[in-house]
Amino acid sequence: MSATPVLALRGVSKRFGAVQALTDVDLEVNAGEVVALVGDNGAGKSTLVKAIAGVGPADEGELLWKGGAVQVQRPHDAQDLGIATVYQDLALCDNLDVVGNLFLGREIRRAGVLDEVEMERRSRELLNQLSIRIPSVRIPVASLSGGQRQTVAIARSMLGEPGLVILDEPTAALGVEQTAQVLDLVERLRERGLAVILISHNMADVKAVANRVAVLRLGRNNGVFDVATTSQEEIISAITGATENAVTRRTARIAEDQK
Repeated sequence: MSATPVLALRGVSKRFGAVQALTDVDLEVNAGEVVALVGDNGAGKSTLVKAIAGVGPADEGELLWKGGAVQVQRPHDAQDLGIATVYQDLALCDNLDVVGNLFLGREIRRAGVLDEVEMERRSRELLNQLSIRIPSVRIPVASLSGGQRQTVAIARSMLGEPGLVILDEPTAALGVEQTAQVLDLVERLRERGLAVILISHNMADVKAVANRVAVLRLGRNNGVFDVATTSQEEIISAITGATENAVTRRTARIAEDQK
C-alpha cells in the first residue's frame, strides 16, 4: 500500500442545528484498499460521505488528498480531485440505454452532434475492462437486473478515472447472485489500484471484500479493524457500543465531568 493515503480525514466535525452529527472523525484510505465504513443507523456514515463528496461540507477538520490539504465545498470539487460517489439510489435513467446512462452529462460530440459510435465503443471497452457482462450496451437500463444496474452505476463513476470510489450500500436489496456480481466488481476496482470506501450493513459483504473496517458510533470513531485478524463479533460489538475505544471513553468522561 502507498505510504501516503489517497484520502485522509483529520478531526472532521459536522453540526445540524443543535445536533452534533460528527465529532473529530479521522479516516484513512490507501490506494488498492477497500475500507468498509460501518455503524448503526444514525452513526454518521451518510454525513461523513457527504462531507467527502462535497454535498455537505464539514464544519471543522481537514481533508487531505494524496498528502495535501484540500477544500471540498461542492460536488465538483470532489470530482475534480478524483473522488467518485455511487449513491444507493443509483440515479440511473430507466428510459435510456446503458450507453446513454454511462455518458449522461458527459456526452461526446463531434461537430455539435452526439457521437453515438464513439460512446458505444468506449462503453464496450469500459465494461470489458471491468469484466461487466450485460446482454447489450444498447439495452434499456429498465430491463437490467438489480445487480447489473448497480454495476452500470459503478462503471459510470469510472469514466472520470477517479482515485477514490465511494459505494453507498451497493448490495442493499440484491439477491445472492447479484450481490456476488457487485462484490466481484469491488475486488476488481481494488486490483486496479483504486481506493474504495464501502458503506454497508452486511457483515458478510464486509468480510468478503474489505481490508479494514472503520466503525462510527454516535458520530465518533469507535475503532478501525483489520479484517484478516478481527472477528465479526468484535466489529459488531464496536458498532453496538458493547466495546468502545479509548477516544470514545475519554470524551464521555470529559462530558460527564463538565455536567
